[in-house]
Amino acid sequence: MVVERRPGRLYVGTSGFSYAAWVPKFYAPGPASRKLLAAYAARLPAVELNNTFYRRPAPEQVAKWLRETPPTFRFCPKAQRGTSWRAWSAADPAESFAWLTESFDGFGERLGCVLMSVLGSKERDDAALARVLRAWPGVRPLALELPHPSWDHPDVRTCIGDAGAAMVATDWDDREAPELDAGGAFVYLRLRRTAYAAADIERWAARLRPVLAVGTDAFVFFRHDDDGTMALHAESLLRTLGGSSRRDAEGVP
Repeated sequence: MVVERRPGRLYVGTSGFSYAAWVPKFYAPGPASRKLLAAYAARLPAVELNNTFYRRPAPEQVAKWLRETPPTFRFCPKAQRGTSWRAWSAADPAESFAWLTESFDGFGERLGCVLMSVLGSKERDDAALARVLRAWPGVRPLALELPHPSWDHPDVRTCIGDAGAAMVATDWDDREAPELDAGGAFVYLRLRRTAYAAADIERWAARLRPVLAVGTDAFVFFRHDDDGTMALHAESLLRTLGGSSRRDAEGVP
């Protein structure tokens, strides 16, 4: 019997959503513009939460976010910076991670994954990486952003993938486009260049298609910008890869 592999799910969006300056390019003007998350979720299936990098979200805030979005919508909170950075130098990060992730329990199945960003000056440290992966509570998917170039090595990606986590691929202005590892638990791509043209969107779509084809889920987030252009790029990538927003499917105005 041949078992067909289901395609991976594409969760594309932007880093944050609460930007009134995105009116009128992305958000419509008028009373609806005060309900930014609901308007955002009508067009895109996921968001990377930036404000959780500075403080843990209160349970009532998480509950509000869930009420304003459909059941298929996914949240990728960025782990609180101070605790994350301290965990990398701790002999046993487990206690730090327990405090760090407690506030994410309210997301339930709506939690896409947790993004943990390491200091850009932090060079490769295999022992610290092993401690972090061993202590991380595995019920919460983890994406690790390791900016220093010394981390960019197949052995590091293998170690992270074997632990059921994902190494973040980040697209910067001053670097070559990153690799996408379709063999991991999932792919997490951050598109941080200053600008993207239509041809760039097509190229990233071409690179993501084989990832999705083998059944690997992909989280893809464009950076925040001043007017909502990046949110439109996210919508374009979603359409290019065959996805549709609720706006398309239900005629949401």
